[in-house]
Amino acid sequence: MTDQAELLAVEEEQPWLRLDKRMLLVHPVNEGIKILPVLLISFFVGSQSGNHFWSLGLLAVVVVFAILRWFTTSYRIGPVHVQLRSGVLQKKVLSIPRNRIRSVDVEANVLHRVLGLSILRIGTGQQAGKGEAFELNALDTSLVPALRGDLLQRVSGQIPATDGTPTAAADPGVEIAHWQFSWVRFAPFSITGIVTIAAAVGVLFQYGLGQWLAESSVVSNSIDSAERLGIAVFVVVALMALLVVSSIFACVRYLLAYANLTVTDQGRTMHVSHGLLRTRQSTLDRKRLRGTSLSEPLLLRAAGGARLDAIMTGVSAEKKESSLLLPQAPRGEALRMMTTVLGEAGLHGSSDRPLLPHGPAARRRRYTRAVLPVAVLGAALGIAQYVGAPIPLLAWIAVGVLFVAAFGLAHDRFRGLGHAVLPGWLITQHGSLDRTRHSLEAAGIIGWTVRQTFFQRRAGVATIVAATPAGVGHYEVIDIPIENAWAMIDAVTPGAGDIWLQRT
Repeated sequence: MTDQAELLAVEEEQPWLRLDKRMLLVHPVNEGIKILPVLLISFFVGSQSGNHFWSLGLLAVVVVFAILRWFTTSYRIGPVHVQLRSGVLQKKVLSIPRNRIRSVDVEANVLHRVLGLSILRIGTGQQAGKGEAFELNALDTSLVPALRGDLLQRVSGQIPATDGTPTAAADPGVEIAHWQFSWVRFAPFSITGIVTIAAAVGVLFQYGLGQWLAESSVVSNSIDSAERLGIAVFVVVALMALLVVSSIFACVRYLLAYANLTVTDQGRTMHVSHGLLRTRQSTLDRKRLRGTSLSEPLLLRAAGGARLDAIMTGVSAEKKESSLLLPQAPRGEALRMMTTVLGEAGLHGSSDRPLLPHGPAARRRRYTRAVLPVAVLGAALGIAQYVGAPIPLLAWIAVGVLFVAAFGLAHDRFRGLGHAVLPGWLITQHGSLDRTRHSLEAAGIIGWTVRQTFFQRRAGVATIVAATPAGVGHYEVIDIPIENAWAMIDAVTPGAGDIWLQRT
């Protein structure tokens, strides 16, 4: 207690530090970009009224406000707390105990990199509300490595300085993964390109694209082309064009986000850095590593690719970039990386370990849930045709295609369903369109739930939920035979007696 009081006394005597003066260039530009649509509207309004000072006045207010942020923002790195004072109109002091620091991320966009600056964010493992995130924007890039090592001193084993100065930079470590340009070929096998196009089109529609299309000859020309080529051919050509454009967008986004990725093992931490124009650096604490998630969506799996993320205590799985180990990459490379990351914890050889199937009941449920809706649709069409409704041949062809697709989906879902138990580890896998293989450390499991729906009880299966403070918070073993459920739990956590059986 005396030592704590002495450290607090030393902390109170430390000076408050300001951000780098080059922040005076960063914030006015960033704030100006944010309100660019408003500035354009103000400019046109001013032009219509003959008063051109509307936009200039608004821009001046933004610039002054951004400059004032530098004078009202300061921080202090103490032996007990890290503190941030901010606020132009409303003063705020954000204080975080150093023993609550879970992650330190570093980011730099194009302007930051040109000016030699970086953004440092401190995470505590809790969801921060607006204005509650600890962010130092912007710091001299040359100071960031030492400051990051100082903030993570509990992980690296260093002793924190009591005068607010950063300790020496951590050992550079050993590089265990490096991005290859050939990995770009996996980018089109995702929906990021289509999502990007949809977002861009949505923004354009907000600024009058819909009205422009209605008044232009684009729509009429498209209708004429469809009439000449035929609706089916026109749809195929349009889909092919969308596929090409979305693939280009996906590749560009992949390059910008993940180019130059490196993963460095520093012993007690792993350092992940990636980004072409906007760089991002994350530090993963091995003490908080509870496993990995290998994601293999259907299209990416067909191309032989996968993505690997770490399951970390204190890092939400929603923050994908903070737990990233490998982006879309060859599956063999992802499996090698998984073995490398978890090898020290005794999970060698688990990457290709065969999983235990969940039996005929689980297989029936896969086929029933996939094929039954299509069968109902086919029956409805048959009844409609029986009572005299005209059902085109194309509808029956569509039902046949859906039936084959549902049958294949059910087969793939069952083939990907299973689990395995290793000493101290639980491996679970499920899904087809979005298949994921979780390797979860038993020491990170804090509770179990055995859940059965009405139909699961009828089939004699159950879903086991392993609760953990890491990642998404819970990981499921789906449709395991109920007679094997408790034995599996006891195999993962021997002697587990206080288990809550929840039946829904």
